[in-house]
Amino acid sequence: MRPIPTTNEAGMTDIVSMNTARPLLQVKNLTVDFPLRTGTFRAVDNLSFVIEPGKTLCVVGESGSGKSVTARSILQIVDTPGRITGGSIILNDASGKSVDLVKLNPRGRQIRSIRGRDIAMIFQEPMASLSPVHTVGDQIMEALRLHTKVNKAEARAEAISLLKQVEIPSPEKAIDRYAFQYSGGMRQRAMIAMALACKPQLLIADEPTTALDVTTQAEILDLIARLQQANGMAVLFITHDMGVVAQIADDVLVMHNGVVREYGPVEQIFHAPKDDYTRMLIGSVLKLERKAEIRLARPPLDRAAAPILKLRNVSMAFGEVRALDDVSISLLPRETLGIVGESGSGKTTMGRSIMRLIDPSAGEILYRRADGDVTDLASAKGTALATARRELRMVFQDPFGSLNPRMTVSQIIGEPLLVNGIAKGRALDERVCHLMEQVGLDPRARERYPHAFSGGQRQRIGIARAITLNPRVIVADEATSALDVSVRSQVLDLLMRLQDELGLAYIFISHDIGVIRYMCDRVGVMYKGRLVEVGDADKVCNSPEHAYTQALISAIPRPDPRDRDRSRRFRYVEPEAVKNGSAA
Repeated sequence: MRPIPTTNEAGMTDIVSMNTARPLLQVKNLTVDFPLRTGTFRAVDNLSFVIEPGKTLCVVGESGSGKSVTARSILQIVDTPGRITGGSIILNDASGKSVDLVKLNPRGRQIRSIRGRDIAMIFQEPMASLSPVHTVGDQIMEALRLHTKVNKAEARAEAISLLKQVEIPSPEKAIDRYAFQYSGGMRQRAMIAMALACKPQLLIADEPTTALDVTTQAEILDLIARLQQANGMAVLFITHDMGVVAQIADDVLVMHNGVVREYGPVEQIFHAPKDDYTRMLIGSVLKLERKAEIRLARPPLDRAAAPILKLRNVSMAFGEVRALDDVSISLLPRETLGIVGESGSGKTTMGRSIMRLIDPSAGEILYRRADGDVTDLASAKGTALATARRELRMVFQDPFGSLNPRMTVSQIIGEPLLVNGIAKGRALDERVCHLMEQVGLDPRARERYPHAFSGGQRQRIGIARAITLNPRVIVADEATSALDVSVRSQVLDLLMRLQDELGLAYIFISHDIGVIRYMCDRVGVMYKGRLVEVGDADKVCNSPEHAYTQALISAIPRPDPRDRDRSRRFRYVEPEAVKNGSAA
């Protein structure tokens, strides 16, 4: 039977295991503090849970909820100045021995022998976690030789076998490559191979699929499940993606501000949640499974209207790589056009070409101004380009990297008005206050710097900056991918409200089909620089025609633990004719 969370007389969460067999890991009343100049920040507050052998516990919650700190506490690798100030973490190994990991010296030999051998961890960002100066093979071999009595030749053979298990192509050659020579998905597979090298009893996976495409994510999740079954290992999976949770979890721990909000079997969490915060998380996910109410209330688009933007045979080459290959598509006034595809498909290159942040190699990008004049953005220069850029604006993917940390919010939002000589002084300040109110921000915070705002608030600042000059077209490049699911739907609703108020047309670039379904009128699907399918969002999302689109849709994790049918998933295999360039 499963462990059952109970509440003691002090109101704290206790864990009662109804199973006679001991759980693999018992975390009880864990508290982690970070001393600050202004006091103490409690990142994890009196947390308790258990993990049983062979089971998967998913820890969910928004950014800052304490998920990663909890995972790092288990291995005693909490970032300084953080430290565990209370509780216990009992590891019951296969030999019957028990050890409280909290009592071990973080730099001592005993905890170092447990790391990698008994408990292994896959980190969120594989590029930052893998050494750039050592080959991937050397890093896997180091883990093997550190914890097992094998020589160099045996370690190399085992490393090749591990790379083969995680489906790295040509493992005999890949073993001698560096991390930068691997794609994002391959780097994550290499991290998994390293983590599984010593066949650990517990695998901790900290957001291992967040930065991956939906198809790569599905393959990584299948791989972890397959290896888990083969080795009988337990998994602690940290994520904010409730669709992933529904597909892989046995039990779910919901965290918010370092505190457990709900803990129980996955079926209960999704279909009978008791906590308001859990219900909000589930509701935010289910909201993106259908069309937005704002969109449903709109009158139909005028399909006969002249396009406001038209791409005609646009190509972009980086050396031998064709990032855009003869792309043609149009955007109607007030329309939201979604562009989807995996990393490297050419989505962002298309957006940057439209904005003329890069110059296309061939083709035309025809922008129809309000007075009916048409400008070819692909070849426009000087005044013509500057004028068009006032009417075409961009919202970038990263709300942290796209704002100048040395400028106040007032300066960031007001800069386009100042540069274009539209407003200054009191008129500028009033305009900034109005823009902040439009995007749901308090104007009294306008003299703060970006670091004082959350990710969702920073993206609102980016949107305010984008609408400053009353544009007609906005290119949004993965504008919600870095946001928590609850904030994501709020930002999408904001974008649609602004579209109605200002008469905007959007090109919305995303790899999230749920986002596309929620807010887009039409969608174009990109694969290796080519548009392989274009149509109404409902039709493409519900009954796609192209095999690649079908593979993309089939890989989306469904936010319902009762729907775990993996037989519907399949991989897209590119026809030989297309590979050879003889067919589109």
